[in-house]
Formats: sequence, structure tokens, C-alpha cells
Amino acid sequence: MVLFALRTLRHRKAAFAGAFVALLCASALVCGCGMLLETGLRGGAAPERYAAAPVLVAGDRYVRETVDKGDGRTKVKAKSLTDRRWVPSSLAGRLAAVPGVGRVVTEVTFPAVAGGRPFWGHGWESAGLTPFTLRSGRAPRAGDELVADARAGLAAGARTDVETPAGHRTYRVVGVTAEALPSQGTLFFATGEARRLAGRPGLVSAIGVFPRAGAPAPDLTPALAGGAVAYTGDERGAVEFPDAEQARLKLVSLGGALGGTSLLVAILVVVGTFALSTQQRQREIALLRAVAATPAQVRAMLSGEALLAGAVAGALGSALGVGLGFWLRSAFVALGAMPENLRLVVSPFPALAAPAATVAAAWAAARISARRTARIRPVEALGEAALPVARLPLGRALAGAGCAAGGVALTLVLSGLTSEAASGPVTMLTALVWTVAVALLAPALAGAAVAPLAKVLRASRVAGHLAAANLRTGSRRLASVITPLSLMTAMTCTILFAQTTMGDAAQEQAAAGARADYVLAPQVSRAAADAVRRVPGVEAVTETLRTSVRVGLERFPARAVTSPGLLATLDPGVVSGSLDGFGAGSVAVSGTAASRLGVTVGSPLRLALGDGAAAALRVSAVYERGLGLGDLLLPYELVRPHVDDPTSTVLVSAPTLGRAELERAVPGVAVLDRVEATAASAPNADVNLVAMGLIIAFTAIAAVNTLAMATSGRSRELALLRLVGTTRRQVLWMLRLETLAAVLVSAVTGTAVALVTLAAFSRGMTGSALPYVPLPAYLAVVGSAAALALAATLLPARVVLRARPVEALGARA
Repeated sequence: MVLFALRTLRHRKAAFAGAFVALLCASALVCGCGMLLETGLRGGAAPERYAAAPVLVAGDRYVRETVDKGDGRTKVKAKSLTDRRWVPSSLAGRLAAVPGVGRVVTEVTFPAVAGGRPFWGHGWESAGLTPFTLRSGRAPRAGDELVADARAGLAAGARTDVETPAGHRTYRVVGVTAEALPSQGTLFFATGEARRLAGRPGLVSAIGVFPRAGAPAPDLTPALAGGAVAYTGDERGAVEFPDAEQARLKLVSLGGALGGTSLLVAILVVVGTFALSTQQRQREIALLRAVAATPAQVRAMLSGEALLAGAVAGALGSALGVGLGFWLRSAFVALGAMPENLRLVVSPFPALAAPAATVAAAWAAARISARRTARIRPVEALGEAALPVARLPLGRALAGAGCAAGGVALTLVLSGLTSEAASGPVTMLTALVWTVAVALLAPALAGAAVAPLAKVLRASRVAGHLAAANLRTGSRRLASVITPLSLMTAMTCTILFAQTTMGDAAQEQAAAGARADYVLAPQVSRAAADAVRRVPGVEAVTETLRTSVRVGLERFPARAVTSPGLLATLDPGVVSGSLDGFGAGSVAVSGTAASRLGVTVGSPLRLALGDGAAAALRVSAVYERGLGLGDLLLPYELVRPHVDDPTSTVLVSAPTLGRAELERAVPGVAVLDRVEATAASAPNADVNLVAMGLIIAFTAIAAVNTLAMATSGRSRELALLRLVGTTRRQVLWMLRLETLAAVLVSAVTGTAVALVTLAAFSRGMTGSALPYVPLPAYLAVVGSAAALALAATLLPARVVLRARPVEALGARA
């Protein structure tokens, strides 16, 4: 039967091409997402600053917690930190005393801005960790001297203004290095000056350990203490680039969610494509049954075709998926979501898994599609081929009802999820389950929609009457078209408007909580903030910086604030407790965080700061604007020593002053008014839109593919209409009206699925069941679906109508 299917393939090019395109796109998506997932699991960043140090000693990059698993068993779980954990400088002496150690090199790291460009500052003593060498000039010795890297654009003898966490100062360039690091600018200061600018007395960010020449690798374990860990290989890169570790973890969740969603969408699309192909071949299959082909032989034939299409499409799609993986990486790097030095892992696993998943999906789709046609008696098959039945099979109806029940359950679960990490995957799954229910119940939905649509269509005379008659007798074909269009509408609306809902809620809360007249940003030093405080007319100044903390192992976004004049510049919407007297030992939590943590005003709260330092605080207030301000408000002086970049955003209450007075007080610092600051704080959803945009593109391709197949399979029907006197123009208008009717039904069902999903998502994340759906964007989605549907219908129709009607009727189906 497989050989028979191959021989007849040339007569079913349109159906084969439709299945092939769907499988090709599915394989490419799965392979590309698999590469992202593998990069998240196994990827790493090669060290730059620490390339010459065989061993690097630095703080533990994880916060750890022992979890009781019951039955006397425990397990230590670890979560990564967002900031570097510094180690005592005295550790260098102990490491130097270890047998086999030749020398140790200490380093401090701090942010700096020179000439409007960001740099990382270090002491010159750590130049050997790379190593950096001088191309011109000499090493810095005095406090007002520095050495710039080769790409800084500074020459020896020049003077430059440098902004650091310690404030603003003019330095003289006394040397330029011969090297520059690929992904970071570097400035070197005298050792004492670098320690002052870093602002962490008695601590260093890392220690490079160089073994004695010819000696075996030293055992540093006895000397390590205070949370210090020895790193080698690419582990040094993880210490150097904490953002690469965070990006790697994000790739795990993004790649897994995107890959899983892509695979589920692919299965749904491929099943629909094969179902339409089988429906178009129902007459052929019925004739095969009538001439004694057994159900097993029919299933073998269809499975063989599916395996052939899946194998070829899977292999080609896998090759395209590798290119897709590289494109996604470059897009994420351009958007700042992934550092340039986080290398994309390229291995055979995604390239092999994608074709395997594609072949399995194709085989399963063919078996599901042919289940009824291959099982019923030959006479029934011939009868259904001549006049398709309108009733919905009991098994399909029960499966649809089950999916609808699953959609209800997932909707209820989603409405209770308050973290984006948890709600994101469930949102996509909820929309998909509802769409599967629509696909299973599509014949019933199409049958219910036909009667009112037919009344409207008949107003269009000949073409309308023909379209109404086709919809009435071809409800199964209408159902096959509704599924991909509904999927496209539902997924597109869910993906786009989940982002707008979160963005609008965050913007609204940020705007409601903003009381400051001006905002100074970014990277404002404490000295600059103090200069603003001294300006006559300034009533209050609040220094803020964003960070993240962990309570247990759960991560929360937080904002550190100075307490004097806080309520004059910031209104978090306190619902219980008070921010009066907010200071050391205090913490305010959002209502969402308080619910997740089970705390109220007066409750103790232990947490780990960005670098893992433990803090024991007490809840002083609960507020409602967590999306706009962060889940926790912390004392600024507590947080500042525990972040890599302690420069701040400064909120200024100065109702009688103009912007110019503040700009004169802090030259070179951007001064924004309230409106500009609120707009600048808008969350960036571009990364999610790029990733999920692939699913939107896939559903659009699937919709176009299905409509083109449906139209190409009607060549005999269209030829017969031409023979009985229908003009070519009337046929095209009939197809336009049918397509617009299908788009209308799909828009209604897809919008309903998206609204139910978005309402649950919004209820959990924002507290309101009303999602934010910009009308122009929604109309653009529906309009794009209609335009694609019309193009996918009319272009194949024009090709079909080129043939003479008699020849088209005589052609094999």
C-alpha cells in the first residue's frame, strides 16, 4: 500500500504539499527552540577578564537551602544570585601560603562612566588576570591617574571626567593598553584609588591563583572559607558575567515553553492538515474499500504517506531550524536579553529530535485522521463520500467536551497565578486547550453558524446564493478552515495582549505612584544626589535602585529607597501599616507578595540580597502597586553594598524649580519630568514578542496552507459551476464570500478563546479581570487574518480556473 501511495502521489500534489509545509515549519520550530533550550542547559560564557588565571577564587554564585523531603531525607537546592558575592581580601594571604601556589592577584570591580560610555573599573594590580599590557605610557600610581584600554579612544596625557559610585572626578590618562576586551570597556586605576571607588573596604571581587611553574595543581580547599569557591574553565566566565548566567536560566524557561508550545501547535496544525487531506480523498479511500482493501491496508497507505512526508520535511526543517536558532540568538543579543559572549550550543540533539518529533506527529495525525474512514464498511464509505454526514461523531463530541472541561480547569488555575514565571506557560497552554476544544467541536460550530450566515449571504444574488448553498452542504469543509484561522486569531491575541495587559497595568501603577517632579537617571552617584539636595527649592530627594532578592529560593523584584522625604516622591499605595519611620530593619511588601509569602504588617521576613547576604527584616507596610514599583521596598543603605552597580535613579520633589536649575547642579546627568520618566520605565516585551512571534507566524502559515489546500481540492466543483453557466467572476465572488464567512466565525471563536484566557491571566497578575486590548491592534489582527485568508483562497482559485472546465472535470482528483 505504501508503494501504491507513492505511485499516486503525483495526482495529489496539493495535498502532499500542504502536509509537507506544515511538517517543515514544525520541524524548524522544534529544532530552533531545542537549540535555545540546550544553550540554557549546557551553554556557558568564556572568560575575558580572567582568561589568563588558571584558577579563580570568588564568592559562591548560588544561594542554597536544605529541603526536607520526608523519611529523614534532605536535599540541598540552589538558585543563582544576580550580583557578585565578594570575598575577604585577607583570603589572598591564605591562598598564597598553599603549597604549589606561585602568586595570587586580587581584583575589585565597579562601574564607571567616561565620555558618556560605560566601563568597568579595576585596580592596575589585576591587569595580569587577562593579561593587559601597556602599549604606551606607564601604570597609574597617583589617585588622579588611570590607564584606558585600547578601544576607549583616549590618549596618554589626556584628561577625562569619570563618574563612579563614589562620585565625579577628573583623571589624567597616563597609559593605554595594547588590548581591549570584546564585550566590555576597561579602566585601570591606582590600587588604593580603585579600592576607594569600589566602596567595599576589606573585600575583593575575585582572586586569581597562579600555580608555581612545574608544580602540580594546588589543593585550595583548606584555604577556602567565608563562602569562597574555586572556579576553573568556563566557570570563570560565569563569575565574570553574572548576566550570562541569568540569560542562560531565562533560555531554559523560554526555550522549554516555546518548544513545548510549538510542538503542541504543530500537532494541532498537522492533525488538521491531514484531516483535510483525508477528507478530500474520501472518494478514493471509499473506492479502495469497495474493491476489497482492508482497513489495515488503508491505514498502512496513509501512514506510509505521512512517514514519507514527515521524514523529508523533518530533515529539511531541521536544517532550517539550525539557522533559526542562530537568528534567535542574534535577535536576543540585539535586544539585550542575551550577552554576546554566551555561545549558542550546536549539537546533534535538537537536529535529530526535531525530525523524530515531526515523523511521530505526522504518523499520529494520519492515524487519527483516517480512523473513521478506514473503519466503516465500504458501502457506508461510498455513501459518505457522495453525501457527507452532518452529525458529529460521539467520540469526537466527548473529546471536545473533555477539552472544554480542561480549558475551564486551566482557566481557573490561571486566574490564581500571580507570578509571570508561572502564568506564562499556563497562559499558552490554556489558549491551546480551548483551541483544541474548538477544533474538535468545529463541525457543530460550523453547522450552527451556517443558518444565520446563509441569510446574510443570499443578499448578494448569484454569488451569495452559491456561497450559502456551499456552506450548508460543505459544513465539514468550513469546519476544517475554521480551526487554523481560530488558532491564529486566538494565539495572536493571547500573545500580543498578555504583554499589553501587563505593560498597561505596570505603567498605570507607576504613573499613579509617581509624585516626584523630576527623575535623574541612569547611574547617578551618591555625590550627585547630594548635590541636588543642596539646590534651593528642592523639597525632597529619594535615591532608588532596582535589585532582586530571594525569600527562601523564590525570587522577587525589589526596589531600594532612601527614607527621608520618601512619601513626597513615591506613593506605593499603602493599604495597611505605614511608611513613616521606614528605615533600617524595615521592609514593605506588595499585596501580591504578602499573599505568596503569608506575611502581614509586623511579620518577620528573612531574605537573601542580590549577592546572597542574609537580612532579617520586619514588615512595616503592605502596598498595592507592586507591578509598577516592585514586590518589595527595602532600605537603600541595606542594599547598596550588595549590588554590582550601586548607582541609583534619583526622584526629586521640586515643584517651584525648572529643569534647567537641576541640570546645572548635575551636569551630564539626564533630568526627566514625570511624564518622560513614566514612559521610560515601560517594560520591554520585545524578547517575548520575538520568541512567541514564531508561533504566530507558524499559525499564519498553517491557516494559509489549509485554505490553499481546501481551494485546490475543489477544482472539479468549480469546473462544474463553470459548465452550468456560472461566470469566472461569480465563482471568485462566491469564494470571497465563503472565505469572509469563515473568517467571521473564526474571529468570533478565536476572540472568545483569547478573551477567556486573557481575563484569567489579568485576574491573577493585575487583580482585574479586564485585559488591556488596544482596539487598533485587535482590528489589525482580524484584518490580517482576513487578508491572508482571502489571498490563500483566491490565488489558488485563479490557478484552478485557468484550466478549461471539461479538462478539469476529466482530471484525476
